[in-house]
Amino acid sequence: MLSKIITEGNIQKAEKLINKYDKIIIVTHTSPDGDALGSSLGLYHFLTEYGKQVNVIVPNDFPDFLRWMPGANEIIIADQNFDLTTEVFDASELIFFLDFNILKRIEQLEPLVRKSKAKKILIDHHLDPENFCDIMISHPEIASTGELIFRFICRMGLFEYVNKSCAECIYTGMMMDTGAFTYNSNSPSIYYIISELLLKGIDKDAIYSRIYCKFSVRKLRMQGYILYKKMEIFRNYKTALLSLSYEEHQQFKSQKGDTEGFVNLPLTIDNIVFSAFIREEKDIVRISLRSRGNFPTNQFANEVFGGGGHLNASGGEFNGKLEEALRLFEEALPRYKHLLI
Repeated sequence: MLSKIITEGNIQKAEKLINKYDKIIIVTHTSPDGDALGSSLGLYHFLTEYGKQVNVIVPNDFPDFLRWMPGANEIIIADQNFDLTTEVFDASELIFFLDFNILKRIEQLEPLVRKSKAKKILIDHHLDPENFCDIMISHPEIASTGELIFRFICRMGLFEYVNKSCAECIYTGMMMDTGAFTYNSNSPSIYYIISELLLKGIDKDAIYSRIYCKFSVRKLRMQGYILYKKMEIFRNYKTALLSLSYEEHQQFKSQKGDTEGFVNLPLTIDNIVFSAFIREEKDIVRISLRSRGNFPTNQFANEVFGGGGHLNASGGEFNGKLEEALRLFEEALPRYKHLLI
């Protein structure tokens, strides 16, 4: 049995809104990852099975290796079709916001959200959420938003509406936000949920293969280059740093999602507990942080780059040059040495 993390009051209010309204949209953050899409599509399949008219909207496109998920081809990508996005927002009666905590994470969709008269429900697991919804279901202690969606459905007593497609998407979100259950995944509840999803007919081995065993030659060559040419080791701080410039992206003709998982690679090195991947895109520098044990990547991300996330997995952005971001990272390490021992 699952503990009742979500309050009864929030469950009752959310269920009342779902039963009252038919035109529902689901929104997740920019550059959507596996948990963002998995939780959104999981909720999409549940609500569709429940008889609702549902659209999933993302601010921008997502990696090819996530397109296998049932319903992915139905997602509205806002920066490719903003007229349709606006039309769907204007018609919506209820909006779910999944896997993000502040409106700036949905970029060009923020004005549409603030303008909308629809009722709003947040379901998320990031710290310090902005209070922009009628119902705030925020639980940073839970490893993934996919897990929260499963709990949300079960607390309403509607598990019968979880079909195989819904289960596959929820599992994908849970798997990807725990690094295939290698961090933030010691809760027995996670494995109880997996057992219930297996009963819905999912093939977890096949899902793993679709995500982690579909690399392109391009990605493997870039991975080798980064590890051989661009990895720096700071032994005194048990830290590894990977970096990639925009020109290097272009050299490898990299596509969205090609660098997924690179930040985790240095954590396989003995005695490395903190790994960073700092990559330069056309207009911004993105920072991904991972750790083993108790090193707080979310604290580092917030204090150094104004970002955030979870204990072992966080990120941020930097408006400047790659070299400046690398310097900031290296200059910050001594301040965290006491946490890296």
